Amino acid sequence: MKGLELEVLGVEVERYAAVPTLSFRVRLEEPDHGKVHAVLLRTQVRIEPERRSYGPAERDGLVELFGQPSQWSGSLHPFLWAELATCVGPFQGATEVALPMAVSYDLEVAAGRYLQGLRGGEVPLVLLFSGTVFRVHDGRPLVEPIPWQAEGRLGLPRSVWEEAMDRFYPGSGWIRLPRTTIDALGEYKARGALATWDEAVRSLLRAAEVPQ
Repeated sequence: MKGLELEVLGVEVERYAAVPTLSFRVRLEEPDHGKVHAVLLRTQVRIEPERRSYGPAERDGLVELFGQPSQWSGSLHPFLWAELATCVGPFQGATEVALPMAVSYDLEVAAGRYLQGLRGGEVPLVLLFSGTVFRVHDGRPLVEPIPWQAEGRLGLPRSVWEEAMDRFYPGSGWIRLPRTTIDALGEYKARGALATWDEAVRSLLRAAEVPQ
């Protein structure tokens, strides 16, 4: 008796979410084509940075995350992006489900820094599945684990992530700062009669002769 089979079909931007969200499409198939009453599905979404190449600008942008490129043979390892939990309802034989995953610009998080450092191409992902299947076999109710080797790989176009961000924060990003830094920046903004936070930061960059 075979276990539940899972296949990652693709990923797209969730159009009607309250926050930037990607939606993974996953196909679940019961090999014996029997009836499945429910699936409690857990998914780990991991980024596998070693599965793609990087241009000069990308290597510079990822130094903070992985160190100097000369160190990447030992530092470029998969890392967790998100953990998802989904309850799949009854189906016969096979079904497709959407796994929504909220995303953000948070540069304090490894995934945010990684995506910000890319200039294009694809983000190499692996989805690791686990959970419990409730079904009937030969008239008997069964409770089975999803096989430990169940996983799927795909390349997420960076443009898809960028589209999700631009739906909520067009042309913008976020940096988390301590309240003391925000207070000090606010005082600088007020003293200079600067209209926006962006003007305050640009003024400081000009004073430090940093190209903008």
